[in-house]
Amino acid sequence: MKHTKVPIFAALSGVVLSLAVGAFAQSIHPGVATVVRVAGEATYSVGDGKWHPLVAGKLLAAGAVIKTGPDATVDLVLGKTISMPQASPVPNRISDASDDAVRGLVSYKPSVEQNTVRMTGGTILAIDKLTVSDTGVDSVSDTELDLRQGAIYNSVKKLSGASQYLIKIPNGIAGVRGTLFYISATGECAAYKNSIVLSIIGSNGKPDTVVVGEGTRYSPQTGSTTPLPPEMINQLDQIFSALRTTYQEIVNFTFDSTTCRISPTSGYSTPP
Repeated sequence: MKHTKVPIFAALSGVVLSLAVGAFAQSIHPGVATVVRVAGEATYSVGDGKWHPLVAGKLLAAGAVIKTGPDATVDLVLGKTISMPQASPVPNRISDASDDAVRGLVSYKPSVEQNTVRMTGGTILAIDKLTVSDTGVDSVSDTELDLRQGAIYNSVKKLSGASQYLIKIPNGIAGVRGTLFYISATGECAAYKNSIVLSIIGSNGKPDTVVVGEGTRYSPQTGSTTPLPPEMINQLDQIFSALRTTYQEIVNFTFDSTTCRISPTSGYSTPP
């Protein structure tokens, strides 16, 4: 475990942002969070205090807040706009998609691996920033999430040098680059693949930066890292196997009266 005392936020965001300035001078486009799976009750808001039911197929932009019920699970794909007629063009904050289940006939084209998030029950997650930019040589993304309550699993693909992926928590901030990991709003985290850099206010009230290496977990209560137990490794393996699915981009969508089933692992299936 590595500890370095630094002002909170400066350790992660300052360095990464300085690297990103040149690349983000290129054309920047808003990204979206595509809801690909909802199990149980979940709602979303656009910051106006109004909450709406969340369904698979919904497109959310920066400014949205998602809340899951006690036993609910929500899977999100973060990145470029997925072409769906009911959400084109994508508004600044939220799609015009109906809050009813998505219905229609769908065709696809292959898409590269995406950044994905699984929200657990009792979680509140805000999308503070989500942009993408093509520099002509590389794809640059800027993702900032605010984990206000609960816990999330994250599958983050290998990022370009100018990209950043940050998760704010009530008492700190975490940054990753091509990492499979778990993090809670309390600062507890586990690195399944690669590492997490966590800047957090410790139990002594002072800011501390911790590098959580692959195969270890960090406890804010003890301020130490320990190896992942076998049962947790098995659990993470199952979750990340599902989250690392290569999602496919929707390129055509025609409404009809039948139910469209979109699986996060196999895509569209014809209704029985």
